[in-house]
Amino acid sequence: MKKIGLAWQILIGLIVGIAVGAIFYGNPAIATYLQPIGDIFIRLIKMIVVPIVVSSIVVGVAGVGDVKKLGKLGGKTILYFEIITTIAIALGLLVANVFHPGSGVDMKQLQKTDISTYVSTSEQVQSHSMADTFVKIVPTNIMDALAKGDMLAIIFFSVLFGLGVAVIGERGKPVLHFFQGVADAMFYVTNQVMKFAPFGVFALIGVTVSKFGVGSLIPLGKLVLVVYGSMIFFVVVVLGIVAKIAGINIFQFLKILKDELLLAYSTASSETVLPKIMEKMEKFGCPKAISSFVIPTGYSFNLDGSTLYQAIAAIFLAQMYGIDMPISQQITLLLVLMVTSKGIAGVPGVSFVVLLATLGSVGIPAEGLAFIAGIDRILDMARTAVNVVGNSLAAVVMSKWEGEYNKTKGQEYLRETQKVS
Repeated sequence: MKKIGLAWQILIGLIVGIAVGAIFYGNPAIATYLQPIGDIFIRLIKMIVVPIVVSSIVVGVAGVGDVKKLGKLGGKTILYFEIITTIAIALGLLVANVFHPGSGVDMKQLQKTDISTYVSTSEQVQSHSMADTFVKIVPTNIMDALAKGDMLAIIFFSVLFGLGVAVIGERGKPVLHFFQGVADAMFYVTNQVMKFAPFGVFALIGVTVSKFGVGSLIPLGKLVLVVYGSMIFFVVVVLGIVAKIAGINIFQFLKILKDELLLAYSTASSETVLPKIMEKMEKFGCPKAISSFVIPTGYSFNLDGSTLYQAIAAIFLAQMYGIDMPISQQITLLLVLMVTSKGIAGVPGVSFVVLLATLGSVGIPAEGLAFIAGIDRILDMARTAVNVVGNSLAAVVMSKWEGEYNKTKGQEYLRETQKVS
């Protein structure tokens, strides 16, 4: 197995998992035996995310030690995220209007899935505003934020703590060495955990296929094709143009991220690759202070794939119910999604929660989501991979924007990855 690269190992796990799930479709024993393996892998990743984010930000910010510089970086980052996610929503609305994935769908052929677990959470999001997002960035109890994995609050505290370490000078060096040691140790742990990734992928995809089967895709095949097609278009064209402006080739960039993209796609979890993409973007020439701040922040503010999907799904449901959506209502939908999609990345089933909280504002029956919940895992895999590309590219863009991108280091790493592949 050592001779086989991680991407190939994950791909093998994915294929074998699909095969096992298809063979034992409808057999609950598969979930009994495989689910614990998948859960252990996800828990291992969640275990290391917070220590890596905290230690990396503290070390990076302490190295900068300039409040004005960090404030400028934060403002530029939020502006960039807002522009890209707005483009994603607009593209989703355009694609749904052009291809009409919901027109002609017979609801009698669709199976309903229980979505009650998302309803209570969506009620909290309905009152969610941009002001609430910024208020909740400030933690009342950092230990509570760490325990809950509240990424925005953790980032806020880590930035302030890093600035404090920088200000106290020599007295802060032992603290800085400690956090540097934590970061190095946790990246080593990450590499060890990643060896378990093929087994985690095998288990998670096996359980999914055994529960829903490939046949569940047929009635909603057009929706799946439209979502996947728009995701590919967004990455290749929209993010490709952004990458070109930043002076990099999007296909070479995707090649660098191939292991992480395959893992994120297979597990439908962005958290599984957060430590690795932070590490890779630093090797690719992004300063630690920028990559450790931009990428975790993007997990709450830059969910490109999720917002693209939400726009398509909303119009799909309107078309399925035969509801006419004039331009004015679609603009309202865009504005609402711009707000509700921010700052709640830690919520399970975030895309469903956002849609539940949004649909009522434009007169679309929220219960329609029960018809597409059965295939949501397949759609979630695609939007997760797009989220990973968007956040990784954001680190490069912000490094370039700040004039701190190390082009020589990036080119060297690119040559190394090409030799390995």
